[in-house]
Amino acid sequence: MGHKIDTKLTREPIAIIGIGCRFPGADDLQSFWRILRDGIETVCGYPGGRFDLVDRFYAAQSEGQPGTAVRRGGFLKNLDLFDADFFGISPREAILLDPQHRLLLELGWEALEDAGLPLGSVAGSRTGAFVGQWTSDFETCINEAATDPHLYLTTGSGRYAAAGRLAYHFDLRGPTLTLDTACSSSLVAVHLACQSLRTGESDLVLAGAVNLILRPEITQAYDSAGMLSPDGRCKFGDVSANGYVRSEGAGVLALKLLGRAIADGDPIHAVIRGSAITNDGSSSALLVSPSREGQAATIRAALRDAGISAAELDYIEAHGTGTAAGDPVELEAIGSVLAEAHRDRPCFVGSAKTNVGHAESAAGMIGLCKSILSLKHASIPASLHFREPNPNIPWNKLPL
Repeated sequence: MGHKIDTKLTREPIAIIGIGCRFPGADDLQSFWRILRDGIETVCGYPGGRFDLVDRFYAAQSEGQPGTAVRRGGFLKNLDLFDADFFGISPREAILLDPQHRLLLELGWEALEDAGLPLGSVAGSRTGAFVGQWTSDFETCINEAATDPHLYLTTGSGRYAAAGRLAYHFDLRGPTLTLDTACSSSLVAVHLACQSLRTGESDLVLAGAVNLILRPEITQAYDSAGMLSPDGRCKFGDVSANGYVRSEGAGVLALKLLGRAIADGDPIHAVIRGSAITNDGSSSALLVSPSREGQAATIRAALRDAGISAAELDYIEAHGTGTAAGDPVELEAIGSVLAEAHRDRPCFVGSAKTNVGHAESAAGMIGLCKSILSLKHASIPASLHFREPNPNIPWNKLPL
């Protein structure tokens, strides 16, 4: 017989009890904090060997064919290193295992370890796994190169298997879902994880996200559309903001209801009081354009879910892409909601993308981890590359 699930939603806050992360230049939370605290930019040139195809596109461009002018991004290191034996994976399967799935296994382990939860305590339990993933570059690579069709070609790189692999390896019996909502994927995964805990569907949840750049086609397309920064720097809110910087990242959080986490004596990094997901509908000019109306509605919904007022906010980690179209829309949306609360002080706003770039499906995970660290250290790290405020943003009218 299955477990009885109470579908009545509790408003109890969610405790973040474990974290595993890999961000550009950082293999854990401590090193990520040093990057933020010391104002370090980890965006760099393409790693040697992994992006040979990029040089081919440059060569093509010099011959008058479409190419890419972007040579910088935020990258993870040692993607070729993986202890397959540790996870009980055969050599043949390991070869066909997407590095994104490898990262999720490693970070799922680290999140549980950070939470002080031995595998025996979660095996067979009502633990869920929610994973945000957008790119599937590895799947394209191995399908192009494959000469021997094999089951591992699909289980090794299919997005459906990303969350399922966590559930299989750790023997998790709660809901399992891989989702793709583009750049909001990681925070939507966290939102759904919180909902699963609040309905009683899960007792513990691993919420994660991953993003790797293993082929040049998306970079090429975005570059040709003028979406990427030619100089490879994110300049959020600045007059010189000229596009976003593609980067990589991965993170997994272990989540529990706050009351249960306290009763179990779990370590608590931070608390999620509320969350919300909405959509812009057709309120923006284009499918890929942001909407001030839509973003403001999301913020209001999250505040209602948390049971707090915008007057209580001290810091907002923005999406902060550093684009001419996105920055004014986002900052005006944030500012309009804050203004409704008749605040007597401005609210600080920043973006970790100025340090590590835009990790796309894992971007929200990076911003969430930055917020957790800011709370822990009672300090707000400065955003980089902000010299002259964008004149298209009405700064004097916004409490920012």
